[in-house]
This record gives sequence, C-alpha cells and structure tokens, in this order.
Amino acid sequence: MSTSPMPSAVRRSLLVATLAIGTVLAVAGPAAAHVEVTASDDRALAKDVTLTFTSEAESDTAGIAKLQIVLPEGIAPDAVKLKKAPDGWKLTPGEGGYTIGGKALATGTDVVHSITVTQLPDVKSLVFKTVETYGDGKIDRWIEVPKGAQEPENPAPVLNLKPAAPGSTPINAGPSPTPSTEPSKTSPAPLLSQQQQQQQSAAKKKDDGGGSGVVVAVAAVVVVIAAGVGLWWFKRRPGAGSA
Repeated sequence: MSTSPMPSAVRRSLLVATLAIGTVLAVAGPAAAHVEVTASDDRALAKDVTLTFTSEAESDTAGIAKLQIVLPEGIAPDAVKLKKAPDGWKLTPGEGGYTIGGKALATGTDVVHSITVTQLPDVKSLVFKTVETYGDGKIDRWIEVPKGAQEPENPAPVLNLKPAAPGSTPINAGPSPTPSTEPSKTSPAPLLSQQQQQQQSAAKKKDDGGGSGVVVAVAAVVVVIAAGVGLWWFKRRPGAGSA
C-alpha cells in the first residue's frame, strides 16, 4: 500500500504548533538572577576590593528608588565606601549594612552601583541580602540563601571566593564597637507592613495564575497537533473519500 504524502496545510499547522510550544516553554523557563555581584579581586583576604552590584528592574509601573544591602559577617559598614552609583544617589551606613538611594530611576532601568571594601573576610562565599524599593512603594526582597543545586524563588546575590593569596593576613580592625540598643532608622532589611505583605501576596497569586495559563496554552497546542495528525491519517486511509 502506498503512503500518500502529508498535505502541506497539515505540515504548516504542525510546524506552527511546534514553534508555539517552544515559545511557551521558553517563556515559562527559569528566570535569570535578579541581583548579581562581582568583585575586582575575588580572593579571600583581598584588600581594597571593588564590589559591583547589578539590580534588575522588574516593575512595569515605577523605577527603583532605594537599595538596602545586608553585609555578610566579616564586612563592617564602616569598611565600605561608595565608588559608583546613579546620579544623585547617596550611601548611608546602617546597622549590619547600608542603604543607597535617591531619585527613582526611569521605569525598567537596572541599578548598577559599586563599593570599595577595605578587606574581604577569609571565607568561601559571601551572601549580600538585598531589598529593592520602587518609587511607588513596591518592595522586592532578594534575601533567600541558595542551598545545593536548587535555586530559591528570591535568591540573594552570592560572591564565591578563591583561597587567599600566600602571605595574606587579616587587617587588625581593633575592638568591635558596642552595639546600640536603639533601633536603626536605616535597617537594611525592614519588615514589610501589612499593606505591603498583601501586595506581595496578590502579586504571587498573579504569578501562580500565569503558570496555570502556560499549562492551558501547551494543552491547547497539543490538541491542535492531534487534530491535524488525525485529519491527515483519516484522509490517507483507503476509501476515505468514497461514500
């Protein structure tokens, strides 16, 4: 029995459906890092190191107006100096970290700022928990510490360090200052207000709904493919066109 070629219309439908599935899956794939940190010298105990942070803008309604960085253990707020930031932005040391901000940037503009650290600690990695505040009050908290191969939903930026250079020694920073009992007005990781928690909860539900939409879209494409193949198979059967 000879096999009739698949009609061109069916082939085109299958091609379009296949491309649609690829596009849907690409959109549904894992997102890239939201805040990244790099170092001019990524060795433990390195001195006068420039750390550069790139914070991605993810709001469609407002630009980023402020960043709050929690410094990892071994880097004191007074050991940090601002090197580069958006025009008009200033750095303010706080308890356990620092705040940098100013006039809100244009919507969709990423924030790039650099600081100089007196010396990096002798550890394998550094975690910089980051809180982004937009001009309309929206807050994104990138504070979850990655564990193993699985990346958390809101990962904090992590800087992996190489072993210290031979002969490197820690700088004697002197006695640690007595911690203040007064709450800091520039706390680098503030608690969200009830209104902000409700906003984040609504946004999360919206994102979850988007994931369900992806599943529905894929299912619809599969139905189109199945219908096209079924039509072609029915037409190629012997006697399919006879009454």
